[in-house]
Amino acid sequence: MMRFLARRTMLGLADFAVTTPLVRWTWTGPSTDELVGTLAEIRPTDRETILEMMAGRYLLASKLIDTNGVSPFAIETSHADWLDDLHAFAWLRHFRDARTEEERRFARSLALDWIGREGQFDRETWGASVTARRVLNWLRHYGILLDGASLEQAATIKRSLGTQVQALKLRGALATEPVDALLAAIALLGVALCDEKRSAEIEARLRNAHALLDQQIDDDGLHRSRSARVQIQLLVELITINQALQRHNERFANEFTELLESMQRALDAISLGTGEPAYFNGTGQMAHDIVVAVQAQSPARARSTGLSGGYGRLVWGRSILVADSGVAAPPEFTASAHSSALAFEFSHGRDLIVCNCGPAPAEFEGSRLLFRQGIAHSAPTINAISAAPIRSAGALTGRLMAQDPPPEIGLEEAEHSLLMRTHGYADRFGVTLERRLTLMAEGKTLVGQDRFVPAGRARPSGAAAIRFHLGPGTELLKGEDLLRLRLPSGASWSFLWEAAEMRIEDSVRQSAYFGFHRTRQIVLEALVDDASEVNWIFTLDEP
Repeated sequence: MMRFLARRTMLGLADFAVTTPLVRWTWTGPSTDELVGTLAEIRPTDRETILEMMAGRYLLASKLIDTNGVSPFAIETSHADWLDDLHAFAWLRHFRDARTEEERRFARSLALDWIGREGQFDRETWGASVTARRVLNWLRHYGILLDGASLEQAATIKRSLGTQVQALKLRGALATEPVDALLAAIALLGVALCDEKRSAEIEARLRNAHALLDQQIDDDGLHRSRSARVQIQLLVELITINQALQRHNERFANEFTELLESMQRALDAISLGTGEPAYFNGTGQMAHDIVVAVQAQSPARARSTGLSGGYGRLVWGRSILVADSGVAAPPEFTASAHSSALAFEFSHGRDLIVCNCGPAPAEFEGSRLLFRQGIAHSAPTINAISAAPIRSAGALTGRLMAQDPPPEIGLEEAEHSLLMRTHGYADRFGVTLERRLTLMAEGKTLVGQDRFVPAGRARPSGAAAIRFHLGPGTELLKGEDLLRLRLPSGASWSFLWEAAEMRIEDSVRQSAYFGFHRTRQIVLEALVDDASEVNWIFTLDEP
């Protein structure tokens, strides 16, 4: 922890030094006349987006903002994700479908407008991550920016791109967030692949990217943030880099291909039958077409039961369950991590049955911390306190803190069963929480056992709440001793429990398209000193 704080402080001071006006004049980069269209685009395009943008309507980060004809770079909005998408220029890809000179000119005018308004350094719009992604997107679609441009316009765009590249060279290694440093290294590798003058730099840039990947990707292929959102963001950029390497240097590409396949398998290992990654550690609803585009680039799949990056996955029949042990990464990776020990999501076919709430939408900035807590997950908690704390004050504010001893997860593959333990309540409440999840009857039944095992010197105490947030559109019908869940597909599931009191509460599910879906949650309550085990079961009602 002290090393992390010291390193972050030193990097912050160094970054401040290189961004002072006295140093920024050196950022002016060399001419980019030798750039070639080497980077491919794997994300889908939509010509309707062009027409909407030309009409002043910008659908970015799944939020639609009507600028009423004003430049999108001139408006004020509190939607951070929308602004991030805008300044990263991922939307530029849609202009590949431009059919008229007016449409192509509009894309170029937006880039020139950004240069006019944001061409000078600003910490938000020139952050390492957004600058790296903007450089990569300009490289992918360099032709869109320059085709039809006057000599003066082309020179302005080239000069701005060169300045951004120089900024990444100086600032990329000084980024305090590991992902930002990695994205900067990927962008600089992309520049070397696209600039004939920099071809000699490829090997050194590749070594630097590999060194950062070795630090940030675990042995299972999962980014150490344990976030599917970060995993997909990196795969989008790495896949295009790998495709460029395959065309120009197959020896280097082979090293990347193996890494990308392990990352694809890790992504699949935390995804459900719905096609979505599970909502853990800052992952909410992802654009489905982007997820599909990434998955389509590799046949590598985690198709069976297994463990990966602190997660457990059970697969049987049409059912897939993904559970989180709650292990916390080092603090540099936990700025957006959730306290989700023993939480799970469960799907059957395309039906989402049990889920987590996901992160708070960008416009709900004040609720971000709440949605990172254990109560926003399908998991047991005691007195509404999370198993692992998220610091609310001090130098580590907002960071999920690791527990000692760390949580445990084990797999009994023959039994289609996961066993997880968290020791996060031992000191305060005198118990270790243990959860066993078992699929039965070809995945048509999920059996859960939540045990409160005495631990530590404190006498077991506290009120336990075991929450099951239900998928959107699920209707609940209460019987005498069971609940029936009617899903939007028409399928019906029964829920039974013992050794706890049951109640039904409102809940929400984060949606990138609709804000929050209003949903319901089942809550089982028991006093820790009265109950040693709570059992529950979900089972499919078959005709």
